Amino acid sequence: MERKVKYDYAFKLECVELVLKKHYSESYVSKLKQIPRWNIRKWVSFYRGYGEIGLLPRINQSYSAEFKLKVLRTIKKESLSLMDSGIRFNIPNIAIISKWKKDFTNFGIEGLKSKSKGRTISMSDYKRKKRKSDKPLTREEELLNENERLRCENELLKKLDALIQARRNPKP
Repeated sequence: MERKVKYDYAFKLECVELVLKKHYSESYVSKLKQIPRWNIRKWVSFYRGYGEIGLLPRINQSYSAEFKLKVLRTIKKESLSLMDSGIRFNIPNIAIISKWKKDFTNFGIEGLKSKSKGRTISMSDYKRKKRKSDKPLTREEELLNENERLRCENELLKKLDALIQARRNPKP
């Protein structure tokens, strides 16, 4: 199943060509197409760096801890902005790099390692309903079940009676 993309390839290419070939400003194109200016800036930068391939939608990529560390070290060493580092390492979403920075600051190299996705398998505190056994109930168990059923029925009737009384005698 393909990931849904907000802006298709043709639309991105059209916007980039307006900026690069027709020499429109990024601000003008963003107003003309009614999209944020930073999108135009990002598309133009990726187009300059990687050509038309830079505008293609990316499949969900996973990055190794070594690659993440290399990106973070390069950012620190060369004082790169998130946008510049995203373009340099072909990472389309700069929020990913921010998350890497935060994880590295909080957890070190362990924070950069891939984590398993989804719900954990172990659910030890989960208690299942008791299954009905094939054994017939004893007389005592039958009476206890009937007693519980009658208590519930009695509570339900009391609540119903209270609702009827409240409707008949509304408070002024």
